[in-house]
Amino acid sequence: MTLLHKLRTPATLKLASISVDFYKIIICQSANSPRFYKTRGIVRDGMDRDIACQISNASIKQAQAALLDYLHCTRSLQFSDAEHISRNSPNFLGKLLKKVSIADSDIGESITRLLCFHPINEFEPFFESSGLVPYQYKPLLKRDLMFLTDDDLLLENYHVLCNYGIPRNKIGKIYEQAGQVFRYEYGVLALKLKAYEELGFEQSFMAKMIVCSPYLLIGDVNVDFIKSMEILRKGGRQCCWIEQHLSENSSINWSQLHTLLNLLRNTAYSEEDLSLLLSRHPGIVFESSGEKTLSLIGFLLKFGSSMNQICHMFLQFPQLPVGKFLLNLRGCFLFLNEIDMEAVDIQKIICSHSLLLGSYALKKTNTLICTLKVGKKRIRNVIMQNPKEMKNWVMGSTFGPLPNLGERKKSQMLKIKFLTDLGFEENSREMVKALKVFRGKGAELQERFDCIMQAGLDRKDVIEMVKSSPQILNQKKEVLKMKIDFCVNDLRCPVSYLVVFPSYLSYTIERVELRVAMYNWLKEQGTLGAVLSLSTVVACTENFFIRKELTWGNLT
Repeated sequence: MTLLHKLRTPATLKLASISVDFYKIIICQSANSPRFYKTRGIVRDGMDRDIACQISNASIKQAQAALLDYLHCTRSLQFSDAEHISRNSPNFLGKLLKKVSIADSDIGESITRLLCFHPINEFEPFFESSGLVPYQYKPLLKRDLMFLTDDDLLLENYHVLCNYGIPRNKIGKIYEQAGQVFRYEYGVLALKLKAYEELGFEQSFMAKMIVCSPYLLIGDVNVDFIKSMEILRKGGRQCCWIEQHLSENSSINWSQLHTLLNLLRNTAYSEEDLSLLLSRHPGIVFESSGEKTLSLIGFLLKFGSSMNQICHMFLQFPQLPVGKFLLNLRGCFLFLNEIDMEAVDIQKIICSHSLLLGSYALKKTNTLICTLKVGKKRIRNVIMQNPKEMKNWVMGSTFGPLPNLGERKKSQMLKIKFLTDLGFEENSREMVKALKVFRGKGAELQERFDCIMQAGLDRKDVIEMVKSSPQILNQKKEVLKMKIDFCVNDLRCPVSYLVVFPSYLSYTIERVELRVAMYNWLKEQGTLGAVLSLSTVVACTENFFIRKELTWGNLT
């Protein structure tokens, strides 16, 4: 007769009912009775919301008692294991409650009957009670195993970890990150734990370290861990201090941590300096296993800072997470780049004021420009004169526009003077039109005017060009020279043609080149009905040019 048929016998069902009643009494009295081991109250987190809302605490206790009875009496798990699993697997318990009628007067008996006729995969509640959630433990379930007792090595190593002082709800993390630990033969895991104790580490300390870094139990004694601990101890940091600054919820990469400690010790810090750094800012070493600090060091080294400068900065580090400091520093770099500051100037500011830039989060570039009511050039000048001014532009601060230095008014006066010298009448229509079109500073207009004259044109001709197309002076001297050179050398036009068609200087070289290339191709094909001027080819709109092009192409 199979085990399932044996479970269905009246005698077995009666015994199960008696056992459930017995465990009901134990669980219901547990709240008022002293215990020699730590237990938890009713856990609903993770249970299906609909089930959790419909069922009472008493019914949950009955279901827990039924699961406890099944695991301990029927499946022969140790009582402490069975109790922990039954009390700390709400998601699995919710799945069982879905399969029975919640309206039943005795939920415990319903769960018992369900378990008798439908054996469960015991690894699900086991992994859940070990601290894993369904999406974490489902890939770990074995297809060929349902009962925990069939995996004796798993239970053996599980008990070794429990007896060593590792919380049961943290063992799931060890299984997830270092699953091979639970396949060690009898006695192997205990020897590995003892090897660390023989190096001078206390059991309570190692229990926390193993939770933080389960891979410490894989292979031989971890060399990076041992060397990191030696450096920390030489810096005056004992195990109890290290334990306080490490979180069980995070994973420690001892290889990365050792790289950082070794770098700090060998480049700039004596043992006393390292001790001072650790006492003031332990996060510089322990945050993300030193990853953020290594990224910060790499960032500053790229901008020319030396390790001595960086280590000196660490001793004055603000009470701020290293990751946040690095984020602020990168934000300042992006801001300086967005206001078009020269790379050399950015490098100087970051090297000399890295502590200031990393301590605060600047507002967005567009927000600063709108609030300060100045252009990028003015902001650049302010920062170059006093980089500490950026401290007033941080997130959450209130500030107004920068004081007006009269530059705009001065520039406007220079524009008027320039136009007056060219023969424009003050407040005339031509002057108003030109002033509206001009961009940039008034001092630059004369330089651009002289650039056009130097191409070989008379002053009076250039004045007429400016009156006709004042926008040609909105371009830099270098751009004007390129366009004039293209007109003379590539298009084979005399420079005097600019007097006839001054707006040529307003169009990009790419536009002129493409239009002329298409015009020449049509001429070679013999499809042009008439010879067209350069101004006609270049100045017309895109739509007009395409329409005329199709017309020209159909002349044949």
